[in-house]
Amino acid sequence: MNILRFITLKQDVACLYSDYTLRQALEKMEYHKYSAIPIIDREGRYVGTLTEGDLLWEIKNHYSLDMRKAENQPISEVPRRTGNRAVRIGTSMEDLFATAMVQNFVPVVDDRGVFIGIVKRGDIIRYCYSLAFPEKEKEKNISSGKAGT
Repeated sequence: MNILRFITLKQDVACLYSDYTLRQALEKMEYHKYSAIPIIDREGRYVGTLTEGDLLWEIKNHYSLDMRKAENQPISEVPRRTGNRAVRIGTSMEDLFATAMVQNFVPVVDDRGVFIGIVKRGDIIRYCYSLAFPEKEKEKNISSGKAGT
């Protein structure tokens, strides 16, 4: 088994560009209802992950909670407290699972560092649940009309 079983591809993930402003980041996170979001550069390389907490602390500590003063702040200058580690597409399942234990999602990059998608911790948990409780998964598929899929 490999990472491709779990990956949500880049085109299905909202991302921020590293040259976005704090306001653009907040608006995108609010629209998608994300508490954390990947940041990529204009060449598509993964730069890091921005969280709501990162934004809150930046606005509190440098702008006295005044959003108008902060709206043009580039997110590249916002300190990030978490370092969501990216994994390469060929990473072992053991390493993927270990990384997912401490991150809500795991960014996946190719050999050049180009962002190709994420693996969500919830998808890994659902997979493990189906292995641990196959009878529950079967019952769920029957009740949802997905029997035989």
